[in-house]
Amino acid sequence: MTKVKMSKEDDGTLAHDEFVEKRRASLERYLNRTASHAVLRLDSDFREFLQLDADLPKATNTSALSGAGMKRLFNRVGISVNKMTYKMDESDEWFEEKQQQLENLDDQLRKLHTSVEALVHHRKQLSLHTASFAKSAAMVGNAEEHTSLSRALSQLAEVEEKVERLHEKQADADFFVLAELLKDYINLIAAVKEVFHQRVKVFQNWEAAQQTLTKKRETEAKMHLAGKTEKLDQAKADIAEWEANVQKGQHEFEEISQTIRKEVDCFEKQRVIDFKSSIIKYLDSLIDDQQQLIQYWEAFLPEARAIA
Repeated sequence: MTKVKMSKEDDGTLAHDEFVEKRRASLERYLNRTASHAVLRLDSDFREFLQLDADLPKATNTSALSGAGMKRLFNRVGISVNKMTYKMDESDEWFEEKQQQLENLDDQLRKLHTSVEALVHHRKQLSLHTASFAKSAAMVGNAEEHTSLSRALSQLAEVEEKVERLHEKQADADFFVLAELLKDYINLIAAVKEVFHQRVKVFQNWEAAQQTLTKKRETEAKMHLAGKTEKLDQAKADIAEWEANVQKGQHEFEEISQTIRKEVDCFEKQRVIDFKSSIIKYLDSLIDDQQQLIQYWEAFLPEARAIA
C-alpha cells in the first residue's frame, strides 16, 4: 500500500527558512563581489567584518521612524530634487553615451526580472499542483481493487512526488541563479547611476567656486575704482583662497571622472562574466532536471504497460 503524504512542514516555518536562505545567498554574493574588487577587498571595515569572531552589533538606526532614518529620508528627497532641478551641460561624449546605455539596460533588466519572477511563481504553483495530483493518484491507487492498476497508480504517485521535487529545484534555479542575478545588477546599476550623480555634484562645487572667484575679482576691481585700498589686501587673500578652491575643484572633477571610467569598464567586464557563468549554470541545471525527468518516466513506463 502506498503511503500518502497528507501534510508538510508548517507554512510559517517554510517561509522563515526560505527568507533566511534568500538573505544568506544575498550576503554571500555581496561578500564574493566585494572580495573580488581590487580596492574594496582591502577596506579595513570589510576585513574586520570577515575576521570578527564575536556577534555583530545590532543596528540602532534602521527603524523607519528613527532620527537617523528620517535624516536619510530628507537627504534622499534633497538629492532627488537636486537631480531634477540641476542639469549639467555634459561635454564628454563617453559619459553621455554611458548614462544612456545604463538607462536602457536598467529598463530592460527590470522587465526581464519581472518575467523571471513570474516564471518562479508559476513553477512553484506547478510544484504545488503536482503534489496535489500525486496525493490524489495515491488515494485512488489505495481504493482501486484491480491489482495491477492499483500498483500502477501507486507508482505514478511516487513518480509525481519526484517530479514535484524537480519542479521545486527548477524554481530555486529560476530564483537563485536568474532572478537574484538580475536583482543584483538592477541594484548595481542604481549605484553606478548614483556615482554619475556624485560627479555632477563635484562639478557643481567646482562651478560654484568659479562663480565665487569671479565675484571676488569683481569686488576687488570695484575697490580699486573706489579707492578703497584699506580692504585690498583682504580681497587679494580671498581671491587667492578661491583660486586654490577652483584648482581643487577642477582636480577633484578630473579625478572622479577618471575613476568612474576605470570602474565602469571593470563593471561591464564583470557583468559579462557573471551573466555568462549564470546562464551556463542555469542551462546545465535545466538539462540535468530534464534528463532526470526522462529517467523517471522511462522507469514508470513498464509498470503502466503491465496493467492487465
